[in-house]
Amino acid sequence: MKVCGLRQPAQAAAVAALGADAVGVIAVPSSPRWLEPARRPPVFAAVQASRADCLRVLVVADPSDDDLAQLEPGRGGHNVLQLHGAETPERCQELRQRLPSDLRLWKALRIRSQRDLDQASSYASVVDALLLDAWAPDQLGGTGHCLPLAWLADFRSDVPWWLAGGITPERVLPVLAAVRPVGLDASSGVEDAPGLKNLDRVAALVEAVAAYGQPSF
Repeated sequence: MKVCGLRQPAQAAAVAALGADAVGVIAVPSSPRWLEPARRPPVFAAVQASRADCLRVLVVADPSDDDLAQLEPGRGGHNVLQLHGAETPERCQELRQRLPSDLRLWKALRIRSQRDLDQASSYASVVDALLLDAWAPDQLGGTGHCLPLAWLADFRSDVPWWLAGGITPERVLPVLAAVRPVGLDASSGVEDAPGLKNLDRVAALVEAVAAYGQPSF
């Protein structure tokens, strides 16, 4: 279970303590959950102090070569980089070669139609995991839009994949009855406002996912 869009160290520590397997911080300025660079290390430090095995995910979109120094784990405290823009497989491969080898690389794919799932195979050799999210015209993620589960019935991936989009405690049962990703990614479904998590809903979500057994990473 990944909870994304944290902005406060205390909340990030609480989410990790509740049992989330990953905590995400948004480094995309257009997002309502964007967190400025100076405030990211304290959030990730709080996660690590709360539970050292909780993944610390920095979400970016189309980073330029000039951004690479800021994306190294030692600068921000993250150990996963999630690419949520229009990065091609070639760009992902380039980033993998230029960033530290111990930094996990995930690629988010915004799915507008079932045919968009075909692109997943081209990323399998250049990233460590995929995240499937619903396409929206005005925001890269955290919209609460749901992917039709029927599209995913026959989806297979050579790398672990996460499912995002409209993940709530109430929706865990139908989602996991239909598909079995390695993990679920929640943001707006456990919020009182953008970046302000409802810890009761986070706890309910983690408990609902745990009922199906925790995946191995």
